[in-house]
Amino acid sequence: MSSVLTNNSAMVALETMRTTNKGLQDVQNQISTGKKVSNAKDNAAVWAISTVMSTDVQSFQQINESLGKGSSTVGVARKASEQVTSLLQDMKNLVVSAQEDLNSDDRSRIQTDIEAKRGQISNIVNAAQFNGVNLVKGTEDVDFLASLDRGADGSVSVSNITVNRQDLSSVAGKFGTAISNADSAAFATAGTGTTNSATMTATTGSTLQLDITEANANDYTVTVNGTELTYTSDADATTAEIRDNLAAQINALDIDGLTVDTGTADKLILRNTNAFESLSVQATSDTPANFVAETINGVAVDAGTENNEQSLVQRATSLNFSTTAAVEEGRGFRVTVGSDSFTYVAGKGESMEDVARGLKTAIDSADVTGLTAAVQYDADADAWSLAVDDAETGGQTITIVANDADGEASGGLFGIDKIDVTTQEGAEAALDNVETLISNSIAAAASFGSDQGRIETQSEFVTQLTDALTTGIGTLVDADMEAASARLQAIQVQQQLGVQALSIANQSPQSLLSLFR
Repeated sequence: MSSVLTNNSAMVALETMRTTNKGLQDVQNQISTGKKVSNAKDNAAVWAISTVMSTDVQSFQQINESLGKGSSTVGVARKASEQVTSLLQDMKNLVVSAQEDLNSDDRSRIQTDIEAKRGQISNIVNAAQFNGVNLVKGTEDVDFLASLDRGADGSVSVSNITVNRQDLSSVAGKFGTAISNADSAAFATAGTGTTNSATMTATTGSTLQLDITEANANDYTVTVNGTELTYTSDADATTAEIRDNLAAQINALDIDGLTVDTGTADKLILRNTNAFESLSVQATSDTPANFVAETINGVAVDAGTENNEQSLVQRATSLNFSTTAAVEEGRGFRVTVGSDSFTYVAGKGESMEDVARGLKTAIDSADVTGLTAAVQYDADADAWSLAVDDAETGGQTITIVANDADGEASGGLFGIDKIDVTTQEGAEAALDNVETLISNSIAAAASFGSDQGRIETQSEFVTQLTDALTTGIGTLVDADMEAASARLQAIQVQQQLGVQALSIANQSPQSLLSLFR
């Protein structure tokens, strides 16, 4: 039936046109924006996921900028450390040249060159900053933003790459509040074999007196550090002949610091003048009572015992540092010899070896007449010690005290400003100390190199991660342009057909008018 009130064909055609136009609009939006999901209305779930991922991508781009800044900052510090190492090597060469027997003018010229190198090092350390951050001064760690971590529950946190400063300054540090000697002994003790004590008196030298009481047809043997020396006497030999023959054999060993005194009748006196070495001496004879140890260091010992074995102990006092006690940053150690005090305050990550070397540098730098120091390592005990020799005065009390870890750390180039080769003693002390400084600067450069490599690796990862996230977002929201193009053509055809259908539907009522003419 036909009606002039309701044109069902036109209504169908109009509905089709609306659907077609809506599809055309969607396709045109995809083509114009390049996205199949450009807002929450298009697909709320996909839009939410892609938006979160997009914000993460923007954050990672900021992180990459932070990593770039971090790499540059650490790179400056690494270059500075490497340059300092090179200058320290030049300084070492100058110190080595000062080991020869030189006149005062030559030594002064070498010292001038050393001071010039020292000034260059100071300039480099002070200037080695990027964006206001100097990693070769101070001890505070620096954090560089490294990643954005999103948990399964949607929580977000950041992670950092921590770069440890490597202090290459020459500051002496501050000691802080001293703790008791008993507590100090937990970190260091003075004197080999002492227990829970921090005081030891140095001797002026070690001597061992061997007494030849009678000459007989005997074998008289002296063993020095494992080397056996023997004189076989006949019945006509005198005690002086036995003494002189053994003395000549001992002298022929040419042991550094060992001297033999034959000025007293019938007595063989051995002296150890080397501050940092020990000598073991054993005296035997076929008739024990004829060859005995009488005194060691001026103290009487048991006589008449077969195989009289004694040790000429080193003159120096040994300050033994525990390897099990942690060395906190700011933990200071002070060695006092008579009225002179020497201090070193540990920096972050330093060991007992560093403390021992720092104290040696402090002692050498003070240039106290007759006072020398050496760092020693006992492999069996896995322990470090500082041997301190007071050869000039002797008998002075040597103490060591630790602080309550509230001091200010000494710089990694502590003592560089005290290197002085104008005397032979100063040149000899400087050689070991400059080696310690080189070791510190090499460690700093290596640490910065490792940190810079880590930052650059992280930066490369963040770049790749950003690319992967961007690809993932594109998969979710980007339009397939080939499909959109094909769909556009199909909808345009549908639109044309819809227009024709609507035209036909609108012509149908016109035919009814002919019935009323």
